[in-house]
Parts: sequence; structure tokens; C-alpha cells
Amino acid sequence: MNLRNLAVFIAALCWQSSFGHAADGPAAPAPVLVYAFSVKATLDPVVEQGEVDSGRRRFIPITGGTVTGPALTGAVLPGGGDWQVILPGGLTSIEARYFLKATDGTVIEVTNPGVRTAAPEVIEKLAKGEAVDPSAYYFRTTPRFVVKDGPHAWLRRKAFVARGIRKPDSVVIDFYTVE
Repeated sequence: MNLRNLAVFIAALCWQSSFGHAADGPAAPAPVLVYAFSVKATLDPVVEQGEVDSGRRRFIPITGGTVTGPALTGAVLPGGGDWQVILPGGLTSIEARYFLKATDGTVIEVTNPGVRTAAPEVIEKLAKGEAVDPSAYYFRTTPRFVVKDGPHAWLRRKAFVARGIRKPDSVVIDFYTVE
């Protein structure tokens, strides 16, 4: 074995041993999801851009809505939107950007990237605005919030995941903190 091969062999052993605990299970307890609030956003008709870079690009304007739940209540402000790229094979890449206004008047910026996956025929029904059983598709996001210091600063200090349900004229997103 030459010196280079010996160095690669030793590096591989060191790398493998550094992950030895993974075979025994996680190093810490699994995170727990805690329901925080739901957003029901009302939508205007879809703006179709067409096929660009191997994907069907669309924009869905957000016209308003409500925020309800144990950790946050308020309204969805009009003017945001959801940028989507429907890719072959039933994958839709999503990035929604919008503002919430808490009942105390605090404005909260939301950036909510995610994915929606389903059989291509289900994706097509969703794209047409048809009602589809939420169990027929996977719709998850990882929201981020920008908010001033004050009673809602906790939104910047937590990690979130969310589940979406697309309805013909709205979308409902349930937000969970990762504890």
C-alpha cells in the first residue's frame, strides 16, 4: 500500500468511526411537533407563465384570509403570493411570501418554501383548482418569519414545519413548532 492509499484508508476509518453512534440510534430524543396556528389564505385565479426551464411556472395571488390558533391570531394581508413550479413526475416546488397582521397590530413577514407531491393526475386536478382529498397528496413547508421585537419575536426563535391543504379557492396551512 502506497502512502496516498494509506492516507485515504486512515481518513475513511476516522470518518466511519465519527458516525459510529448513528448505528445505535439518535444521539438525542426525537423532536416533537406542537401545533401553533393555522392560516387560511384566500386566493385569486392562477397566473400561468407556461413551461420554463423544464417546469410549468405559476403564480397564485393571495387576497387575504385569517390566522387562528393557540399561539397566534389575526389576518392574512392581501398582496402576497405563491410561486410554483410544477415539475415532471408529480413534484411541485412552492415558495409563498406574504404578510400576517396579528390581532395586536404586529405585521409579520412569512416566507414559506415547500413541496407538494402526488401522482401526476392528482397534481393536474390541483392545478385546475379542483377539490382533492388531502390524503391524496403530500404538501409540507418550512416557514420562516421576520417580525420586530415584542410579543411575537418567538416566531424568529423557533423552527417550524407546516402542512398544507389546497382547496379550490383557498389554502389552509397548519403551522407547528419543532420542540
